[in-house]
Amino acid sequence: MIQRIQSIFLLLASITFFLQFIFNFATSDKTSPGFLSDKIYNVLDNPVLLGLTILGGAVALVSIFLFRNRSLQMRLGYLVIVLCILLPLVAFLLILNEPTGLSKGVEINDGLAIYLPIIGLITTILATRYIKKDNKLVKSMDRLR
Repeated sequence: MIQRIQSIFLLLASITFFLQFIFNFATSDKTSPGFLSDKIYNVLDNPVLLGLTILGGAVALVSIFLFRNRSLQMRLGYLVIVLCILLPLVAFLLILNEPTGLSKGVEINDGLAIYLPIIGLITTILATRYIKKDNKLVKSMDRLR
């Protein structure tokens, strides 16, 4: 059934991934070569970030429609959890390892997109919890037959 609560949580996780295209990871007060050449650091600045974002949003969206295969849906939920952790970590490490941006005294302000994967992480954890709960319920009903 698509109207289950875990489907809503997975949809919210997918939305948080796709909101990365609207919001920025960071902004700066000065331009510098590299990621902050346009004073904005977003998901389109690096192909790794772009890939993680598209993959996370797509996996969360596809796992909504796998409600008949709860074990696969749960494994995909775990993959989304890993991607929710990797996305801000990679974004932070990329900006930290940018040699030209931090050495010139450029002030970097964090944006909303760096916090969106936390919301995705919470909603995906809740979705996997409800998937496990459904799995237990189905197994207990099978024992009664």
